[in-house]
Amino acid sequence: MSKKSNYSYVGIAFIMLVFGIIFIPKIINRISEGDIVRDGIRSQDVTKPSIEKNTKKNKSGLSYLEINGQPKMVPEFSFTNQYGKTVTNKDYLGKVYVVEFFFTTCPTICPIMNRNLVEVQDQFENFDNFGIASFTITPDIDTPEVLKDYADKYNITNPNWNFLTGEEKAIYKLANEGFNLYTAKDDSVEGGFEHSGNFALIDKEGYIRSRKDNFGNPLIFYNGLIPEAVGVDEDGISQEITILKEDIAKLLKE
Repeated sequence: MSKKSNYSYVGIAFIMLVFGIIFIPKIINRISEGDIVRDGIRSQDVTKPSIEKNTKKNKSGLSYLEINGQPKMVPEFSFTNQYGKTVTNKDYLGKVYVVEFFFTTCPTICPIMNRNLVEVQDQFENFDNFGIASFTITPDIDTPEVLKDYADKYNITNPNWNFLTGEEKAIYKLANEGFNLYTAKDDSVEGGFEHSGNFALIDKEGYIRSRKDNFGNPLIFYNGLIPEAVGVDEDGISQEITILKEDIAKLLKE
């Protein structure tokens, strides 16, 4: 080995020694003070808060609907309400609200669902940060004028209860993909449409929330087909309007 090579190795060793003396104590100090953590070297999606981050401020104890490890938010939407005004998902930020899909000419479950929601409305009549969003699945029939008559018929008094109409394709996509509340045309059923009789509950930040079952799984939705006064229907299914009211109250306190 030449003298020149020896000088090179000596130089490299000297540089490494200097680096160790100067920088390693600083790195150790930052670790001890919590400035550097293992998770800090992982790439993170800062645009969507994680379930863990939301849980830290979860005062209600209610679950988040989790999709691919992230809490599911209400997608963006923009429709026209019973007063002819444009209403978007942003108008509900800061409010706890219930979502349903219905149509005014529904001969079966819709009247039951909306009578139940009127009871919920009356329970929280003094809360200006509570609302309801009712999306029609027959927008060609349910114009703003028709929806206004329907709202008057059911004595809707909450200013944050919007009956919404718009493009049919957008409404069905919002129902089936946005809220996972099944909606479809079906000429074989009474009324010509098949849709979920469930309600979705949304928190102030726009996340879909629910309580857990006895096995620790999120219930996701609330059965809107059995009146609170009935208790248990003929099939032995318990009403869920009571727990919906309880969970609304919890979210209003978050």
